[in-house]
Amino acid sequence: MKITMVGTGYVGLVTGTCFADTGNRVVCVDVDQEKIFRLQRGDIPIYEPGLAELVHQNMKHRRLSFTTRLVEAVPGSDFVFIAVGTPQGEDGSADLSNLWAVVDQLAPVLEPQTVVVIKSTVPVGTNAQVTRRLEEKLGRRVDVASNPEFLKEGSALEDCIKPDRVVVGVRREEVGRRLRRLYAPFLRTDRPFLVMSPESAEMTKYAANAMLATKISFINEMANLCQALGADINDVRRGIGHDARIGFAFLFPGLGYGGSCFPKDVRALQAMARQLGLQPRILEAVDQVNQQQKRVLLDAVHEELGEDLSGHKVAVWGLSFKPRTDDIREAPSLVVVDHLLRHGAQVQAHDPVALENVRRHFAKHPRQANLSLHEDPYEALCGADLLVICTEWKEFQHPDLELMRRQMRRPIICDGRNLYEPELMAEAGFVYHSIGRAPVRPR
Repeated sequence: MKITMVGTGYVGLVTGTCFADTGNRVVCVDVDQEKIFRLQRGDIPIYEPGLAELVHQNMKHRRLSFTTRLVEAVPGSDFVFIAVGTPQGEDGSADLSNLWAVVDQLAPVLEPQTVVVIKSTVPVGTNAQVTRRLEEKLGRRVDVASNPEFLKEGSALEDCIKPDRVVVGVRREEVGRRLRRLYAPFLRTDRPFLVMSPESAEMTKYAANAMLATKISFINEMANLCQALGADINDVRRGIGHDARIGFAFLFPGLGYGGSCFPKDVRALQAMARQLGLQPRILEAVDQVNQQQKRVLLDAVHEELGEDLSGHKVAVWGLSFKPRTDDIREAPSLVVVDHLLRHGAQVQAHDPVALENVRRHFAKHPRQANLSLHEDPYEALCGADLLVICTEWKEFQHPDLELMRRQMRRPIICDGRNLYEPELMAEAGFVYHSIGRAPVRPR
């Protein structure tokens, strides 16, 4: 089959590459000329484990190509997937300007056999609007399907090749059958292929992300209660996680969620509810708890170092919003680093892959000169009065504690991901603060 994939972000590039890897001919289109030039050279603009190798392999076999010319890519396509960004607008709703730009460019070259597939996360009812717009322009029936993505950054290839489920929203059974044939290589182990209305498919994406975000905010609120009441959130998490109705997934306390999906999708769902005259109380609380949680360790930092951090060096480990990605969008680390800089600290930060994105993010910060970025985690500790851990990279899980103590001026750790056991840290000579557990000090 021939597939045109419009948009080369995480979703478009990963999905297009996986389709090419099953023998399809895929053309990826993007308006960002520099990004396309990089991809044509084999330079992958995002970090995703295994993606570069798969892109290079499929480019070599001429199954995968890149262009800025939508009008040249679309003719002869069986499917045109739209995977452009739908960022948060000023009122919290999804900004669909990228989507409508693609639809308008697509109309003049769309052929009768081609199915348009909306992969972008869009408000409920967008499929119907796109269908009407295309049919008005073309004067004939157009098949527009909805196919929400459920990729997790850091494991996107695995999620694409071995999905928990594939959800498609269609108005004609034949379109569903065609999409099932396309996805057949990914369904060989009886992964469910769920066919529903486009409206239900659109809602499924938002509901899934909102549910996962709710679990994160819930366990974080419980962690804060545990800390205030003298309970241990790790014990409580085990106590409730073994209940089959609850489970352990997304039930880890920390500094809150970030990234490109959960924050904007929770707010977009709130905006949809308000437009209907409904009050999204749970969603509002989920968002508020998450924003507060990003600052929860800063009280511990000031408790140890004082309100004015001038003259103090603070190390930060982990800058991406989660491990195995260089994505820093809405990352808790950005809130932490900004706060430390504004209170006068010299910040020495390390992340395995996100340093360049962080450098660009803070390039115009008024205290940017007080931020240094380090390739080596132990180098970032040199002379530090305190270490804040923001991201649970596996490289941080078994560090050389003796080397850490030698590098640091004061052995104080504020762990936003509960990587270590408090008693072990006390025995190793550290003052140790974590989430939802009592702080400990060396005996």
